Amino acid sequence: MKVALVYDRLNKWGGAERVLLSLRELFPDAPLYTSVYHAKRASWAKEFVVKSSFLQRFPYAASSHEPYAIFMPLAFESFSFDRYDLVISVTSESAKGIITKPNTIHICYCLTPTRYLWSGYDEYFTSSAVRFLSKPAVSYLRAWDKIAAQRPDAYIAISKEVQKRIKKYYERESTVIYPPVAIDGRRWNREDSNLKIEDRVSKGYFLIVSRFVPYKKIDIAIKACSRLKLPLKIVGSGAQEGYLRSLAGPTVEFLGNLTDKELLSYYKNSWALLFPGHEDFGIVIVEALASGTPVIAFKNGGALEIIKEGKTGAFFYPQTVESLESVLQSFSPVDYQADECRKSVMQFEKKRFLKEFRQAVEALFLAHKKKKMI
Repeated sequence: MKVALVYDRLNKWGGAERVLLSLRELFPDAPLYTSVYHAKRASWAKEFVVKSSFLQRFPYAASSHEPYAIFMPLAFESFSFDRYDLVISVTSESAKGIITKPNTIHICYCLTPTRYLWSGYDEYFTSSAVRFLSKPAVSYLRAWDKIAAQRPDAYIAISKEVQKRIKKYYERESTVIYPPVAIDGRRWNREDSNLKIEDRVSKGYFLIVSRFVPYKKIDIAIKACSRLKLPLKIVGSGAQEGYLRSLAGPTVEFLGNLTDKELLSYYKNSWALLFPGHEDFGIVIVEALASGTPVIAFKNGGALEIIKEGKTGAFFYPQTVESLESVLQSFSPVDYQADECRKSVMQFEKKRFLKEFRQAVEALFLAHKKKKMI
C-alpha cells in the first residue's frame, strides 16, 4: 500500500507535529507533502522525505506564511496523488483541500476547521478596519474551504469539541481519535520529583506552556497572577511576546522554549498548569496531569474532555481575569493527588492512538473495497 501524508506547513513544533511523527511509525515510507518547509524551525521533519509546494520559492514564505494565505488553496490543489492508495491529511487549514482520484482514499485527521475563518474569526480580525479590508479574501477562502471540506472520504476529529465544529461548519460526520501524548516519559513519582511533595506548597509556582498567540488568552493568567502577586512561570514563545511581557508584574517569569527534559521538571514542581484558552483539545493539559500536576482551565472546549473537576483540576468561568483570580485564591495543590492525575490520562498514550488509527484505516479500506464490488 502506497501512503502519503499531507500537512499545512512545516515551520514549528507542537502537538500536530507529534501526530505526524506517530503516523510515521505506522507508515514509515510515506513522504510528507506541505505548502512550505522551514528546515531550522522544523528540524524534527528531517525524518521525512518532504515535498513542498511552489510557495517554497516565494520570499520569506517558509518563515512568514500568513501573507500567502490566499495562495494556500492552489498550493495544495497543485499536488498529484495519483500513485497513492491512501493519503492522510493532518490539518487545521488547507491540507484537506488536496484533490485525489476515486481509487485513492483520503482520510482527514482534523485538528479543527480553519480557525481564523470560522470559530476564531472574531479573535483574528479584531478591528472593523481589518475586517473590511480582509473581507474579499475571507469570503473567497470561506467559499473554498466549504468546497474543500467535501473532498476527504472520511474525517477523524482530535476531540469531541472538534467533532462538533466539523458538523457545524462542514456538515460532515466524523469519528474521534484523541491525539498521542508523550505520557510514558512523564510518569510521576515522589522520588523522581525535584521537590518533595510538601515543598511544592511553599516553593512552587503556577505554570503556563503555550505558543504566544491571541486565542490562548495568556494575558488573562498574567494579569491575574500579577494582581495577586502569585509566582507564574511561562514556557513558550510567539508573536505576542512583547505585549505579554508588558503586562507582567515582578512575579511573572518568561522561560522561553525548553527541552522536553527541562519542561518535565517544571511540570512536576508546579502547583498547577494554567490553561486560560478555549482549545480544540489540550495536549499540555494531558502532559501536566501525566506529571502528577493538576490543571486550572477555562471551562470550555477540549479541557472538558480531559479534566475531572475536583479530582484532577479546577475550572473558571467566564473567561475573565476576575473569574480566574477567584479560583486561584481558593486553590490548594494539596487537595489533589498526583497519582489520581496521572492515572486519569493513560487513555491518551501513543500506543492507543496507533491502534485506533490503524483500525480506522483498515475499516475504511474494507468499506471502499465493498463499495467497488457493488
